[in-house]
Amino acid sequence: MKPAPIVDAVTAVLIHDGELYLTRRERKLSAFPGYQAFPGGKVDRTDSGEPLSQPVFAGHDARLVRALSRELDEELGFDLIANAGQIEAVRMIGIALTPPAAPVRFNTHFYRIDLRSRPDFTLCAPEIESGAWASAQHWMSVYEQGELLLAPPTQAVVRSLAADPASTDAGFMDFNDIGVLRPLEALRGVRQFFVRSNTLPPAIHTNCFLIGDKQGQRILVDPSPNSREELERLYTAASQVGFDEVFLTHHHPDHRQYADEIARRAGVPLSMSAWTLQHLRSTQARYGEGPGYGAGLAIKIYAGGDVVTDWLGQPVRALSVPGHDEGQLALMPDNRAWCIVGDLIQGVGTVVIAPPEGDMRKYFATLEQVIALDPRVIYPSHGLALGGVHYLEQALQHRRMREEQIKSLFSAGRSMDEMLAEVYRDVDPRLLPLARINIESHLTKLRADGAIA
Repeated sequence: MKPAPIVDAVTAVLIHDGELYLTRRERKLSAFPGYQAFPGGKVDRTDSGEPLSQPVFAGHDARLVRALSRELDEELGFDLIANAGQIEAVRMIGIALTPPAAPVRFNTHFYRIDLRSRPDFTLCAPEIESGAWASAQHWMSVYEQGELLLAPPTQAVVRSLAADPASTDAGFMDFNDIGVLRPLEALRGVRQFFVRSNTLPPAIHTNCFLIGDKQGQRILVDPSPNSREELERLYTAASQVGFDEVFLTHHHPDHRQYADEIARRAGVPLSMSAWTLQHLRSTQARYGEGPGYGAGLAIKIYAGGDVVTDWLGQPVRALSVPGHDEGQLALMPDNRAWCIVGDLIQGVGTVVIAPPEGDMRKYFATLEQVIALDPRVIYPSHGLALGGVHYLEQALQHRRMREEQIKSLFSAGRSMDEMLAEVYRDVDPRLLPLARINIESHLTKLRADGAIA
């Protein structure tokens, strides 16, 4: 598997009179949509490394400063270099690298910029939804209430400045230490582990979540390590927090590998939907009933509407989300702050609707159902958290477009091979058998809808 590309980026931690400026990124962006973030962006090849004359930039990489100035001008209408007189000090406070699970990795240089006066910003609508000044303590308070989506480096900077307003060291975590599996907590109380799994390319990880208030039931969701080594990494990391139950969103192997062993080892129940348990017992002997089966494994069943745990005082309920898999369950708190949607969408790759457990009609209906619920943050099983339901809407729109395309090709008398070549012309050849399954599922739906004979 080709590693994700690494791109240099810059970020400005703008500070004036004890307050920080944070923006909310547009929910349609491909990188960190809907996140609260410091302004900044990618370094461009046109950003010159020619030395800068302004003394305040002395000792800093001119190419990175020019990139920072360009990004601030594009996002906020503030030219950093032209307004050098407004700057009291510029200091590098850390470099953060996006974790390997992301489709693109950013090597981001964070600059603390102390301003003598507060600029009047003009926000760039395609990228920035809103922006505000507030103290680091205020931002951390809002995050602790579960109302901010913060990438870990942003969170580290805000936390550092809340503890010490004069701090120039963000203390970023090293996500590349393969001996340690660290959870990300972009949203307070939702710990996300990027676990190496036997999943479909281009994804190489399946998200494992640990949720639940400290005083209540803590749930480990979809642990699926691809090896004994990865199993030990995950078990060590999850045990440091502690968990009382292992929960499966659905039965697919890249969501349950070693899950039963983890539950037995920890002495906790393994929970799932009744359909998932029935399917597993029909295909996997270790989930069976009777002497010699399921030794030491307690099974717990949930249905849609059942309370599974609590999050920041909110009941977290199971939500039936069939389509990709008949027994799939999502998890969402009553205030709809977030939703773990399993394989309803993919942050990396595409969703396969494979019969008999997959049903395209139900998949469309489930997408519509979750979009109507409008959770503030979506957690897919592969990739990063997504702010808002835009990517659910995009998935539904894409499926509708695919359906019209397939309907047109079928009505024109095209064969399955011809439709496959036309509809999935740019797909990795290894995935063409799965693409064929999706076409067949669309055809089944079109026949059920009476749209084709």
